[in-house]
Amino acid sequence: MDKRIEQQSHPGAEPAPGDIWVFGYGSLMWRPGFPYRVVEPALLRGYHRAFCVYSVRYRGTPERPGLVVGLDRGGSCRARAFCVAAADADAVCDYLDARELVTGVYHRRLVPVELPGRRVMAHAYVADRAHRQYAGKLSLSEAAEVIVAGRGAEGDNRIYLENTVAQLDDLGLNDGPLHALLRLVRERRVE
Repeated sequence: MDKRIEQQSHPGAEPAPGDIWVFGYGSLMWRPGFPYRVVEPALLRGYHRAFCVYSVRYRGTPERPGLVVGLDRGGSCRARAFCVAAADADAVCDYLDARELVTGVYHRRLVPVELPGRRVMAHAYVADRAHRQYAGKLSLSEAAEVIVAGRGAEGDNRIYLENTVAQLDDLGLNDGPLHALLRLVRERRVE
């Protein structure tokens, strides 16, 4: 993406014809990295947020993978939806594809999300259960072990978990499985 395009939100800006929506449920919530018109709380049904993807680049390495969230089938996910101006849509999709599809563990999908007072179709990155980086449903203890040891190009895996939990707190979702995972990670020591 063109570095000259600054990330921005225009409070009160209404979506216009041709604008697109992006559903951010992990690092996109705190570090979208693209310009947007407005950001709103959003609900996606049919998928849930789970630490189900081994990270071999951003929060880990091939030798010592980290663990990041993916959208996995079933349940629902509260997160954020970003409205992107039509003029920026192609560049934003290219940027997100380069960022999220680097190893092929996600598929970009258009999914229906509920925003306050309306429903929109949004681009979301869904975990590919057939991919070798799909971790599946790990126990909290197993996930904590991976996260404590994970470090990659974007830094410490624990920081990723902390940032994700902080965003959930901001959305008013402050007592869930990721909070329990964070407590467990904070109790562990790196070996």
